[in-house]
Amino acid sequence: MKIQIISLFPEMFAPVLETSMLWKAKDKGVVEYEYINLRTYGLGPRKTVDDTPYGGGDGMLLKPEPLFAAVEHAKIQDPEAFVYLMTPRGERLMQKRARELAQEGKGMIIICGRYEGYDERITTLVDRQVSIGDYVLTGGELPAMVLIDAVVRLIPGVLGGEKSAEIESFSHGDNLEFPQYTRPEDFRGMKVPEVLLSGNHAEIEKWRQAQSGSQKE
Repeated sequence: MKIQIISLFPEMFAPVLETSMLWKAKDKGVVEYEYINLRTYGLGPRKTVDDTPYGGGDGMLLKPEPLFAAVEHAKIQDPEAFVYLMTPRGERLMQKRARELAQEGKGMIIICGRYEGYDERITTLVDRQVSIGDYVLTGGELPAMVLIDAVVRLIPGVLGGEKSAEIESFSHGDNLEFPQYTRPEDFRGMKVPEVLLSGNHAEIEKWRQAQSGSQKE
């Protein structure tokens, strides 16, 4: 899977995407990251990428010309890739959607907004608008990292143990993952539940199912 990120601050991504499982996915050739600096496609000698909004109002909007040029460049690299726009008004990112995107295996072109927003005409190039929650951030970079992390870790072979992805929170409906314990059996008076020490796998499974549901209450 090729993931191309369009941002005014592409340097923000390497510390995250070049670490842990996201780096492992790249190292194994499962995913490829490319950072596209929107400023490269800015207009004039100052590489302008923003302007004041028609109709008045505070802040600056990202201009359509640089955004279109950046997306068109990315499309040349991967014509079948889907274009994603990180925006609070987009579809809420859920585990089910992340799994679907991982299974699709389509390339991703992710647009990270900045300033007060973007010229609405960019949405004509967008396949999916994505939100990670009902709040406003200073830019789309952090949401883009969340989207990438949520999807890439679910690509087969990245986590190593596919079963671990199946039992995670929200993998089945809206249940949370059950509590888990490791050695020592007794730590500062806090003991591992007896059922987990019993060796009775049927009872352990029953306990885990009950705990998965009870944590939401």
